[in-house]
Amino acid sequence: MTPIPLAATQDPNVQLVLDVLPALLVILILSALCGKLAVKIGQPRVVGEMVAGIALGPTLFGRVFPDAQQTLFAPSVKPVLYVLSTIGLTLFMFLVGLGLDHEKAPDGYRRTATALALSSMVPALLLGGAVGLVFHQELSRSDISPSMFAFFIGGALAVTAFPMLARLLYDQGLERSPIGVLALLAAAVDDAVAWCFLALLVAFHGNEGLLGGAVTIGLSIIFAVLVLTLGRRLLRPLGERVRVQGDMTSGQFWIVVMAVLAAGWFTEAIGVYAVFGGFVMGLAMPRDPAFQRAVRQRLLDLVQVLLVPVFFAFSGLNTRIDGVTQAATLLPLVALLLAAFIGKYSGCMAVMRSRGFSWREGSAMGALMNARGLMILIFVNVGLAEGIINQKTFSLLVLVALVTSASALPLFNLSLGRSVTKLPSQQAVAEARAAEEQLRK
Repeated sequence: MTPIPLAATQDPNVQLVLDVLPALLVILILSALCGKLAVKIGQPRVVGEMVAGIALGPTLFGRVFPDAQQTLFAPSVKPVLYVLSTIGLTLFMFLVGLGLDHEKAPDGYRRTATALALSSMVPALLLGGAVGLVFHQELSRSDISPSMFAFFIGGALAVTAFPMLARLLYDQGLERSPIGVLALLAAAVDDAVAWCFLALLVAFHGNEGLLGGAVTIGLSIIFAVLVLTLGRRLLRPLGERVRVQGDMTSGQFWIVVMAVLAAGWFTEAIGVYAVFGGFVMGLAMPRDPAFQRAVRQRLLDLVQVLLVPVFFAFSGLNTRIDGVTQAATLLPLVALLLAAFIGKYSGCMAVMRSRGFSWREGSAMGALMNARGLMILIFVNVGLAEGIINQKTFSLLVLVALVTSASALPLFNLSLGRSVTKLPSQQAVAEARAAEEQLRK
């Protein structure tokens, strides 16, 4: 039988597959290469993946090979990448919530985490808002008021990347250490407030007024309360069955995935975005170690290797960093970077010192909370899609995400007197976790 030439294919579904698969292959190859390079120079893998996403956009790939870039990421491919990235982020946030031992946090850490979140958000919000007001004419769309633009810039700089922070701490073997648990709790509060703030901004921008924003936030609170009370109670027998069996069946895994996607769909529908639903559902899941291990074994590699890099690539397609060295662009970028770093760092340092932690621990916490990676990218992607910011501001904020995220690990290690040139070995990570488990027992 003579094979049908690819060019003769007329089925649009088949053509879409032929368009999407090469794009995914290129994303995965470059993401893997940049991720390995990032680890070699002492950075988290996620920083390399962010660089890979920007490189695939118009700044590098689009400038050197414009025709190839347009062919590889054709208009029909971008919606598919958006859906895959949204699913990936939702599942990843679910895994982060699943692994957070929020109920076993040391006494007083919840109050300290709340104080940390607010003290890191408020200064960044104020400083970012001031930068937005000063550079409104240079950066903002003509149809966006100075106050709306200032609030958005402040909100973007106030977020902390919960998923990136979790990956950074996991790579370091510190996700269950006191400072790790405290940082994750603070970042969780930070992100929850950020989503509510973003919902208000989108509601006001869409001419829904205060009522529209209040309805969205109210529905979010009702959703979270129901999932963390009734939902947790309904899911508890599932965890017990997995513990008795020692593993998870396909049917049980189906229940978990359906619950996560349903939660993501609901929060997306009410305007808080799917990642929030995934995170809350992760918090509601059984805390049994066997259950958590079984879910991670099925989801973690797929999410980290395939779906999250797709999100970075999708963001990179909207990022242009050419012309950054021009004075008209360089000055706002420097102002944004200073506001982002000083706002987070100073607030965290003040709270940590007031709660009896050392200067080194305060500096380390300030470094961790400056990791913005995924969350600021989600924030600015929403702003761009809603027409709150333009392409230029989007690109500047992506650069802020990259620089502050890349600086987090070196400054964290420097603050604690650790090596700044490489990540700890797998043996060192295993030994650190074993020691922490002994202390917990």
